[in-house]
Amino acid sequence: MKRNMIEAVLGAVVLAAAAIFLLFAAQVATVKSTSGYTISAIFTKVGGLERGSDVRISGISVGTVTAQELDPKTFQAKVTLSIDSKVQLPADTEAAIVGDGLLGGKYVNLVPGQAAEKLKAGGVLARTKDYQSLEDLVGQIIFLATSSGEQKQGDAPK
Repeated sequence: MKRNMIEAVLGAVVLAAAAIFLLFAAQVATVKSTSGYTISAIFTKVGGLERGSDVRISGISVGTVTAQELDPKTFQAKVTLSIDSKVQLPADTEAAIVGDGLLGGKYVNLVPGQAAEKLKAGGVLARTKDYQSLEDLVGQIIFLATSSGEQKQGDAPK
């Protein structure tokens, strides 16, 4: 009888700990959109960028990704960003999709330009860089290694 009581109390403690963990996870994982103005950027490849991902400048979060859609005419990805109203971006700002480490998620990194004109709500970032996956980088390294090897041989094309 005493053994059943200990098992019941232990089970209740485990269930309580699981409930606390789930509540904590739900609070941390809640996607909070930055209120402010919206702009968009056009990319050829977004590489796993998700709705709710950060938009950062110099590593500081200044917004969130609010939507993604495929342009049916150009087949490019249109990414909509919500930017904090305190941050006024120059018109020549560049957007790049980058990874937060090998196992981290993706985010949009903004590099402000030098233009005096500021982006307005509904504006489009003209300068973008697509996501570079690890496979793309390895392919470029292999291409560079093989092409430089051909040049070292000194053979002229015929």
